[in-house]
Amino acid sequence: MATEESRASNQPPEEAVVVPIKPVAALPLSMVVVQVLTVVMLLLSKVALNTGMRPFVLIVYRNLIATAAVAPLAFIFESSKIMQNFYAFRSVHREKILCIGSHAQRETREMWNKLNLAVLGWISLNATFGVVLAMGSYYYGLQATNPAYSAIFLNLIPIVTFLIAIIVGVEKVALGHWPGRMKLMGALTCVGGTMIVSLLKGRLLHLWPTHLLRIKSCHGRYAPAATSTPHHDMARLGKVFPSRYWTTMLTCLSGSIQSFVVGVFLIHGRADWRLKWDLQLLTVVYSGVFNTGITFIIISWVVSQRGPIYPPMFNSLSLIITTVMDSVLLSTNIYAGDAVGTLLVIVGLYAFLWGKGKELQAAAVAKKLEQEEEKQDGVEMA
Repeated sequence: MATEESRASNQPPEEAVVVPIKPVAALPLSMVVVQVLTVVMLLLSKVALNTGMRPFVLIVYRNLIATAAVAPLAFIFESSKIMQNFYAFRSVHREKILCIGSHAQRETREMWNKLNLAVLGWISLNATFGVVLAMGSYYYGLQATNPAYSAIFLNLIPIVTFLIAIIVGVEKVALGHWPGRMKLMGALTCVGGTMIVSLLKGRLLHLWPTHLLRIKSCHGRYAPAATSTPHHDMARLGKVFPSRYWTTMLTCLSGSIQSFVVGVFLIHGRADWRLKWDLQLLTVVYSGVFNTGITFIIISWVVSQRGPIYPPMFNSLSLIITTVMDSVLLSTNIYAGDAVGTLLVIVGLYAFLWGKGKELQAAAVAKKLEQEEEKQDGVEMA
């Protein structure tokens, strides 16, 4: 017994088996964080605009801060990919670190070789539509309405993208099967809900105490534009320059420059361009860092885990929270028409996302079957 115990003690200890934990809870929690960040951005932007901040001043400084926030991520994750595997190999395979480093340098050179005038033109076009036009229209609409009303149009981004894709011929309406019908029904339901919110009021609902923040709020009914860039431009840009962080950083920088040029013609007073240590500076920094930097990282990770349909499923959460907080803090009235229209937008959005998700699943299955058939044909020919 003693010899067996001594032999057992001399044997090297077995390595602990690490069981990877699937990010089941992290995915929804991450998207809840994104929606909360969006709600805070809407409320801060509305208060800043109500205190006299000009929309294009907010856009210029927000995108400058966003450029500074995304730039370190671009250098870390896309210019020096050696860090992705450094900790895994540093203690055992030191020679592999050099191989990884040379491979990362080669990929970086290849990526920068793709940055030509055509790519810069697509980035500039993306900034024109996504920053100057979309964000400019959105902030002017938010200035004339309220955060709850503008949050409805954030939920319409997938619908607007779908309609643009149909117009330019990127996507077709397939009414021969249920996913296509549900997409069309969902889009029409969202449009109908938006029209109800815009045109009908109905009875005033007294649900809770309001106006906790004594700030004047506008209650106009001028619709803000949904901040959606044409995704066919983004898809083309992703093909010619496949770098998410650098593309985001350059788009924000180009959008800030273009917005400054537009703002010079619209804003003539120098005092409007000065930022002080007040709520306007907080809004600019918060919007640039959290709603471009951190939100971009979270959404990119979630899309890599669950696909592009998962993030929009949580948009209704920001709509509900914004409606409640806008009423409680800024005393925005809630009418029966607002409640009915908002409910229709949420139902239509989920119907559209269900149809889109089914179509993506069917396309993935068809692609897998096609690859298996090609593999079998290759084996038979061999």
